[in-house]
Amino acid sequence: MSLADDAVPESPPDSPVMEGVRVIEAALATLPFSPGVYRMLDARGDALYVGKARALKKRVAAYTQIGRLPERLRRMVHETRSLEVITTASEAEALLLEANLIKKLRPRFNIVLRDDKSYPWLVLTEDHPYPQIAKHRGERRKGASYWGPFASAWAVNQTLTALQRVFLLRSCRDTVFDSRDRPCLLYQIRRCSAPCVDRISAEDYAGLVEQAKQFLSGETPTIQRELAKEMEQAAEALEFERAAAIRDRIRGLTHVQGRDRINLDGVGDADVVALHQLAGQTCVQVFFFRGGRNYGNRPFFLAKGEQPAEEVMGAFLGQLYDDLPPPPLVLLSHAPPEQALIAEALSIKAGRKVELHRPQRGEKRAAVEHAETNAREALERKLAEGTAQEALLQGVARVFDLSATPERIEVYDNSHIQGTNAYGVMIAAGPGGFLKQAYRKFSIKGEIRPGDDFAMMREVFERRFGRALKEDPEREGGTWPDLVLIDGGLGQLNAAREVFAEMGVHDVPLVAIAKGPDRDAGREWFHRAGAAPFQLPPRDPVLYYLQRLRDEAHRFAITTHRAGRSKSLIRSELDDIPGVGTALKRKLLNHFGSVRGVRNAALEDLANAPGVGPTVARKIHGHFHPGAG
Repeated sequence: MSLADDAVPESPPDSPVMEGVRVIEAALATLPFSPGVYRMLDARGDALYVGKARALKKRVAAYTQIGRLPERLRRMVHETRSLEVITTASEAEALLLEANLIKKLRPRFNIVLRDDKSYPWLVLTEDHPYPQIAKHRGERRKGASYWGPFASAWAVNQTLTALQRVFLLRSCRDTVFDSRDRPCLLYQIRRCSAPCVDRISAEDYAGLVEQAKQFLSGETPTIQRELAKEMEQAAEALEFERAAAIRDRIRGLTHVQGRDRINLDGVGDADVVALHQLAGQTCVQVFFFRGGRNYGNRPFFLAKGEQPAEEVMGAFLGQLYDDLPPPPLVLLSHAPPEQALIAEALSIKAGRKVELHRPQRGEKRAAVEHAETNAREALERKLAEGTAQEALLQGVARVFDLSATPERIEVYDNSHIQGTNAYGVMIAAGPGGFLKQAYRKFSIKGEIRPGDDFAMMREVFERRFGRALKEDPEREGGTWPDLVLIDGGLGQLNAAREVFAEMGVHDVPLVAIAKGPDRDAGREWFHRAGAAPFQLPPRDPVLYYLQRLRDEAHRFAITTHRAGRSKSLIRSELDDIPGVGTALKRKLLNHFGSVRGVRNAALEDLANAPGVGPTVARKIHGHFHPGAG
């Protein structure tokens, strides 16, 4: 990212910013002129800024010229206390490493793409006589073809439904496939060819798989011609039922083609990336096209909008494709300053040529304009929601007599069943809504009397704020709350206050939300230290907002508890069996479908299961049936 040329007066030698300059100047003596990546670190060793350079020494030296730096980078130099570098073979490799480190470390002075969600794909399992088509997230494995990425689960579900309607491919797991003795409902509604019960030959099913691959590669006209020819041949042979089935497939294919409002015929695989800036914020819309078909779009919101759109685009592209394979063509609304270098880096990552192009006319330009419109509308909606959210937060500050509008609210709740599988949770919210990346789970580890919610709350607060005092005692990292809400009454409030008093935390407001009579929503009581409990008017928007926060914490606590309980049930049933490790447990569950299936399996069935064998089978069978001979 280029430095600003706006000159400002140099800082005096004894100013705090000059300490950072001296750190950088001391590091310059050992810096090489080779390409690489540099990291500016603060006093705690956290990354402040990550940058790449064609010549490290020349680039880093620019940070000592305070008068030529913009205010943002002046603040960064002011906090710098050490510097680390990694050399690379080329500037393109440095760019890839820079993007990876920015996404991993999330430095405060970089443009950071905050997106932790994985992308869904379609997977076609080709290591089975009858390949399965299904959704997939996570790592890839051998023996399968992957198609995507899709922008959302909705987009991949739409394509999966189309593949079922047109190509009749199975979507069931192998264990279900192997256990069926009659067709399932999908066969009845003409969304599967029922290879599980031999309603189609392996050769004909392989033909369907090949047609599905052609469809995913954008060869739809070829498939339509083949199906039309096949339908005519069936009609001439008086096979009218087969002809009608092929006709339905053709109709399904036509429906799929007509559903896309925007496509890129003749382009194949491409991404459209467009951004819009407004009020210091940036929204980037990414449309994924594969085989000329629209695989959906996803908006990304970037907080730092003071940089020019071209620079934001350059920083965004590197991080977008850090964990995503780039397509051969990327269409852009703004050309980044180092377009050729970014294209070279993405080509290295993809193992083939990747072109970055800013179209000026035609269908490609129309696709970019469509993405720009979506970026503008999404950002306007977010800003409007932010205005409403700001009003609610101002109302929270007024209701609880806070000194300023809260930027971070934390809500705590517990979940357990008679003290077992006890968890405490924390959710966080702010001007941008729920801060999902800040959510935390606390598995209760102390020796606590079953059902002692007060002791559970104490442990959660000791762990949460004990760590905060250790990692951010000066409260500069934005991880300290401006308000803490507790789902409970006066007892929970007092337990939390005692922990704060022991830790010396006296300036974090605490409020407990107690459910009203008969647990009716709208009749909650709010408890604060040194003040009488009170209720808000039933139709007060602030009350609705606080209820949403409380309900989100409760939802997160329940799902966390259920996941922990399910895990413990599986552990107690299988993990206590000698000779059954994690890998074998997974194989058993995949083969028999559940712990109950393992428990009810005959000795012979256990011995024939993958990875078990006669010896381990006897141990498993003996564990569940100790009295059996």
